[in-house]
Amino acid sequence: MNAMTFELRSTLTCPECGGRTTETMPTDACQYFYDCPCCSAVLKPNAGDCCVYCSYADVPCPPVQEARANGGAPSCCSAASG
Repeated sequence: MNAMTFELRSTLTCPECGGRTTETMPTDACQYFYDCPCCSAVLKPNAGDCCVYCSYADVPCPPVQEARANGGAPSCCSAASG
């Protein structure tokens, strides 16, 4: 069985100021809030997204990456999209 590897670094772009920050994503939970270090705006996911990385970053969160690799829907987004 091959171990899957996922991208854990993602660059968030603030919708308020356009500031970009590269962060390491958590692997054990979805990050619902993010404080922009450039303008102090508190970001939260768009409707249907499980976390700020899925809404504002260039790489989605690890659960979404895993689900896409397996051809399914991520369990973390099930409640958000329903």
